[in-house]
Amino acid sequence: MNGASYVRYELLRNFRNIRFVVASLAYPLVVFFAVAVPNRRGTFDGITFPLYFMTGMAAVGAMIAVVSAGARVAADRAAGWTRQLRITPLSTGTYFSAKVLCGYLMALLVIGVMCLSGTTLGVRLSAGQWLTTAGLLLVGLVPLVALGIGLGHLLTSDSLMPAVGGITVVLAILGGAYGFQVATSGPMFAVIRALPSYWLVQAGKTALGGTGWPAQAWLVIAAWTVVLVPLAVLAYRRDTSRI
Repeated sequence: MNGASYVRYELLRNFRNIRFVVASLAYPLVVFFAVAVPNRRGTFDGITFPLYFMTGMAAVGAMIAVVSAGARVAADRAAGWTRQLRITPLSTGTYFSAKVLCGYLMALLVIGVMCLSGTTLGVRLSAGQWLTTAGLLLVGLVPLVALGIGLGHLLTSDSLMPAVGGITVVLAILGGAYGFQVATSGPMFAVIRALPSYWLVQAGKTALGGTGWPAQAWLVIAAWTVVLVPLAVLAYRRDTSRI
């Protein structure tokens, strides 16, 4: 199997799974409207509540989309598909690229749907602000894609989904995605600011202010990426060396 054929296969397989696509969109949408509608006149963290919560739910849905890429990796391993790929000319880079592309396209769909939902509750941003919000969300997902792929090579398909659910819930809560902040000062807040999920949730506020992420945000995303990408590659090599 050549690279182009494999990437096409992965894209078709992912987006033909209607239940997965609907489930990925349904959760953030339902939570967004259930919470934002009664609070649409309020403010939070210095901006309108619908904008803040729209970004928070976009972050949650996008995190689920990219980390869940690991579930497809684990399913491939269980079915023996990974073993079959090892005897083809497919390169490791193409394998990872296909997984990353599928996760990002699903995340982009979630972000687009959540942005449209926000406009129904009065969220108004310029074209540049919309692009900044979406762009920062996509950049902030980089280490989480690596996390999902790494988990897919470490865990079984049965144990992966509970792990994905637990990880994304913890990251979302600590990041403030659900409209409340666990801490706003002190050591706990310092820990929260060291998580990529915190800066994902801040993307909408950053765009509204017309400024980019502060240096700390870029350092946090870079640091998590530098740690998790090599770990994902190591997990892949250890897993496939046993095949």
